[in-house]
Amino acid sequence: MSRELDKKLKTALNETRLLILGAQVLLGFQFQAFFQDGFSELSQHSRYLSLFGLVSIVLAVTFLFVPSMQHRLVEQGRSSTRLIGATSFYAGLGLAPLALSLTLSTYVVIGRHFGVAAGLIGGLGLGILSAIAWFGLEYLIGLAPENQIMDTTETPLGTKIEQLLTEARVIIPGAQALFGFQFVAMLTAGFDRLPQASKVMHALALGLIAINIVLLMMPAALHRLSYGGGESGEFLRIGSALVIAAPIFLAGGIATEAYVVLQKVIEDARWSAGGACATFLAIALCWYALPIVLRVSRNRSPVGGRKLKASTRSR
Repeated sequence: MSRELDKKLKTALNETRLLILGAQVLLGFQFQAFFQDGFSELSQHSRYLSLFGLVSIVLAVTFLFVPSMQHRLVEQGRSSTRLIGATSFYAGLGLAPLALSLTLSTYVVIGRHFGVAAGLIGGLGLGILSAIAWFGLEYLIGLAPENQIMDTTETPLGTKIEQLLTEARVIIPGAQALFGFQFVAMLTAGFDRLPQASKVMHALALGLIAINIVLLMMPAALHRLSYGGGESGEFLRIGSALVIAAPIFLAGGIATEAYVVLQKVIEDARWSAGGACATFLAIALCWYALPIVLRVSRNRSPVGGRKLKASTRSR
């Protein structure tokens, strides 16, 4: 049972990584679009649609990161049927706003060059295609039955380390996409026209994303250079702490960059600051608050508490 659960969880994490790799390209495009010269030529409703597209892709990335955070904070690196079910749930939840973002982005860029009708056809066509490919075929084939029993196994140390490194690879693509955009954006004419306050906020976001990337790369470097690639409980504790801490800087970077984008679209500092704070709180809620609540509630339940104690004694 333990090996089967470990294998299933590893497959689920790898699948989540593939989904995030697809979302990261659109994340970078959505942010970068606001700094292009053509953005100022868009109609007001197209600008707001671009903003909604950005919100959608941020939601998609947020949902796709949740399983990795729950694995660290709720399961503490163990494999469980609950986590596998949660990974499937959040994968579907993340694909829905990703399809919406594709629809809106396609409408805006095609509509700008070929007219509203062409934009509608292109956007709806891609959105419908995405919905059929990501949801329709799956429902026709049939969804996998959910296991209602919350089995948790004591995952071997080597498997825990492997899953830890996989989770770092799951989280880092979104940061890489945003980091690359932030560098390129500073060389555009659109960035030169920003108010000084927005430029400072962009630089702050750049620093936060850089910290996130450095922290996520630390486990691999530490495992190779200090522990020679071997199995070590000490490394697992250090690596877990790094993987848990790093996303808070990514959330801060996304929220800070959201302020810059909102300021460019609505030109109101108070609303922009409010939107940035809401973005950070929403991401922090999904990545930290909900997993902590799940962990506390599970530990308080008689069954969950007995399983946790038994797992701790078996280490």
